[in-house]
Amino acid sequence: MRRGAATWVLAMALAALAAVYGAWLAQGEHLVAALFVLVLPPLLLAVFVLAGSARARFWSGVFGLFWFSHAVMEAWSTPAARGPALALLALSLLVIGSASWPGLRARFARGRG
Repeated sequence: MRRGAATWVLAMALAALAAVYGAWLAQGEHLVAALFVLVLPPLLLAVFVLAGSARARFWSGVFGLFWFSHAVMEAWSTPAARGPALALLALSLLVIGSASWPGLRARFARGRG
C-alpha cells in the first residue's frame, strides 16, 4: 500500500503529540488518567492511520480540534505550561491540516463546473 506524504506527516504529528503530552504530564498526580485520555488516543490513531484507515484520519482531525482547544486553554491560563502548550498547539494544527489534506486536494483538483 502506497502512503502519501500527508499520511506520514499525520502519523508523525500524532506520535509527537503523544510524546509531548506524555513528557508534560509524566510528573502529574493523575498520570493514569492522562495516559488513557491524552497519550493513548493519538498513538492508536497513528497506528491506524499508517494502516490506511480513513476513519482514523477523520477522527484524528476531530480530536485535533479538541487538542487545539486544550492547548489554547493551557497556554492562556497556565503561564508555567506555556511552552508545552504552544508545542501542542502547533502539533494539533499539523494534525488537522494533514488529516484534511487528501480531501482538500481531491476537492480542489476537480475542475470547476
